[in-house]
Amino acid sequence: MRKDVRILLVGEPKVGKTSLIMSLVSEEFPDEVPLRAEEITIPADVTPERVPTHIVDYSEAEQSDEQLYQEISKANVICIVYSVNNKKSIEKVTSHWIPLINERTDKDSRVPLILVGNKSDLVEHSSMETILPIMNQYSEIETCVECSAKNLKNISELFYYAQKAVLHPTGPLYSPEEKEMKPSCIKALTRIFKISDLDNDGILNDNELNFFQRTCFNIPLAPQALEDVKNVVRKNMSDGVKDNGLTLKGFLFLHTLFIQRGRHETTWTVLRRFGYDDDLELTQEYLFPLLKIPPDCTTELNHNAYLFLQSVFDKHDNDRDCALSPDELKDLFKVFPYMPWGPDVNNTVCTNEQGWITYQGYLSQWTLTTYLDVQRCLEYLGYLGYSIIQEQESQAAAFTITRNKRIDLQKKQTQRSVFRCNVLGVRGSGKSGFLQAFLGRNLARQKRIREDRKSYYAISTTYVYGQEKYLLLHEVLPDFEFLSEADLACDVVCLVYDISNPGSFEYCAKVYKKHFLDSKTPCVIIAAKSDLHEARQYYSLSPLDFCRKHKLHPPQLFTCNTDEAPSKDIYTKLTTMAIKSALMHSSLLQSQMWPHGSYERFLFGCISSRVLF
Repeated sequence: MRKDVRILLVGEPKVGKTSLIMSLVSEEFPDEVPLRAEEITIPADVTPERVPTHIVDYSEAEQSDEQLYQEISKANVICIVYSVNNKKSIEKVTSHWIPLINERTDKDSRVPLILVGNKSDLVEHSSMETILPIMNQYSEIETCVECSAKNLKNISELFYYAQKAVLHPTGPLYSPEEKEMKPSCIKALTRIFKISDLDNDGILNDNELNFFQRTCFNIPLAPQALEDVKNVVRKNMSDGVKDNGLTLKGFLFLHTLFIQRGRHETTWTVLRRFGYDDDLELTQEYLFPLLKIPPDCTTELNHNAYLFLQSVFDKHDNDRDCALSPDELKDLFKVFPYMPWGPDVNNTVCTNEQGWITYQGYLSQWTLTTYLDVQRCLEYLGYLGYSIIQEQESQAAAFTITRNKRIDLQKKQTQRSVFRCNVLGVRGSGKSGFLQAFLGRNLARQKRIREDRKSYYAISTTYVYGQEKYLLLHEVLPDFEFLSEADLACDVVCLVYDISNPGSFEYCAKVYKKHFLDSKTPCVIIAAKSDLHEARQYYSLSPLDFCRKHKLHPPQLFTCNTDEAPSKDIYTKLTTMAIKSALMHSSLLQSQMWPHGSYERFLFGCISSRVLF
């Protein structure tokens, strides 16, 4: 909501603009009225909406046209005052004031107008019969108030309506000409309905309605009040209530009714609670709450976030097959303004035989997004209504920021659950096959992957010491001269070569010597396509001799050309190495003095044993 409201009063001379302001301030009609009242500020604690309000007077005698134009441009709402006993002042509303104001304001964001009929104490009749056609002609007119500065009639109401026109404007919500809600309002309320429909049955039952009511207004509805609401809907539309619950049509009808009865604040309270601004767009503050991430730290979803995401999955897995079909996934993302996951996701995480994302794959994708782009994940959780459903201040509460890796090294233990493995090698060496094998896909299944749906990431779970951990594989493009810090920053490295290609290993050797020889990042050489005939490598040292020279474990034979899903043993070893890297780093310095081969035995002894930090 706005931080303050600026109200400007305009109109013909002698209609009582200044008197209205002075009567409001002093609560009595002034004996002497100046040409123009000074700008006054009403503090937030004495206004109904708890927002500071500035009231500005205009005097033709004291101010120039240019000063008037400046005030119009600064105003949030303009009250056009006329005298109910002066027909000329009423005519000037349409012949002069409304055209003047519209000329000075942007067509797409017209300032709301309040028509104020002053001096009602001087006549016995109402001016409404004359004013109603004007209100119907100009959609920017919010309302009309008849009042008397002398009798203090409707003075506080006048300024309340003016404040309300700014804080709870009709324009974005409702089209008076069509007598129905605007598409953007329907879209926002539909998203709110879907978030509040916790079981996704298309109906808000009593529990869901009560949760919604408590979330938006901090008080539950009494059972009789709930029934009264549903009865109002039943009387007006046949399909507004179903199975004693409120349908989307019924929900939208209720809000249309609120707006038509002048209770815009009810709908605005709901919209703002779910993150919307005055233009019915989700605010940046809602989508991207502040989340400070110190250097050398990573981001992970916490337990409550995983429980929330599990509930979202269960809500949309209609056939209970533990996978999301394309239609189910589309339904899940209906609360988003766009489809956040592209077709490459199906080749990034585990899917079933039909290619649908499984429950494990779904959580893996969320884990990947959190690790690589936490701001994007904040946005996504915002669309899903995380902070509302979980009753948190913001979706920033969904994340754990891991401690600095240097502290992990010092303490020789880690509380992280996501570990990154960068996979390097020349083109055609088998990197993509290595990534896809992690997702349980053999060569035959991999051949069905379209090139335009290829993914350079693969993420899934492994188990180390009985604990579930996520291993994130990233295929790095083989540009030796331009490897960035991001290409090199990881917890463990795989250097992949094709045993059947004699020119394949040289790249691995050069990358290792240039970037990882003095690094604390553990490295593993993967001898890919081990089902093929092994060729002699052109490099000066054989892969085995290279590994011995640099105290690396012998090349790990790997193939995805299998009848069943490829073995996952190597991925468990990689995760274990990533977890144990602190222990291995401290021992790496001592390895220089070890007898030939003893460090290799130590290294993979760590992997196969249960040596704890």
